[in-house]
Amino acid sequence: MIAVFTIVQVVVAVAAGLLCTGLGLANRRPSDLSVGSLALVEVLLIAQVVVAIVAPFVGNPPSGSALEFWVYLVSAVLLPPAAVFWALIERSRWSTVILGVAALSVAVMVWRMQVIWTVQVV
Repeated sequence: MIAVFTIVQVVVAVAAGLLCTGLGLANRRPSDLSVGSLALVEVLLIAQVVVAIVAPFVGNPPSGSALEFWVYLVSAVLLPPAAVFWALIERSRWSTVILGVAALSVAVMVWRMQVIWTVQVV
């Protein structure tokens, strides 16, 4: 993993999470802004999949469990679309909060992936 890219992902996911949670608590239903913020998080996660595939081939293998890393990554990639699907089916303020919780969960998962990739001792 690339440390700077990880930090960008975490910052974007936290910003999206706080935005969506704030909008939901302000009684706003899902909108282009809230769904779009999760779409940006998803685009960064897809880029992370590409980085995770290429990195071992260029001399940057994970120091921890590759299986654990990929389980986190696949779960993180599936989380935003699931939250958006929920938000589009149940258009209430709470579904906007769910978008925020999903984005904050992705931020934690991305940071954990960075730890698995770099800090673990085999």
